[in-house]
Amino acid sequence: MVRLCAKIVAETDLYETDKEVRNLIDWVCLSEQIKENNNTIRNLTGEYKKIEPDCREGVRAQLERMKELCKERNSLYEKQNDLKGQKQQIERALER
Repeated sequence: MVRLCAKIVAETDLYETDKEVRNLIDWVCLSEQIKENNNTIRNLTGEYKKIEPDCREGVRAQLERMKELCKERNSLYEKQNDLKGQKQQIERALER
């Protein structure tokens, strides 16, 4: 259809002189562009769906590691506070 429209445009002046012909040719060309865009959208969506699970899994693994790091850090903070408390007790005992 697009080739027929191109031939009509190239070899006649119907596109310029007949508004209905112009509208029909424009409609066919636009419909063809819409089909191409839809195919591109489908392809991009398919590619995204292939990549997404790996990305999500990578993010999950990183989040789990971050949770582990936070737990370890919090545990060390608690130990630090305990040690500081013990140090203060020793300092008080030394002052007496």
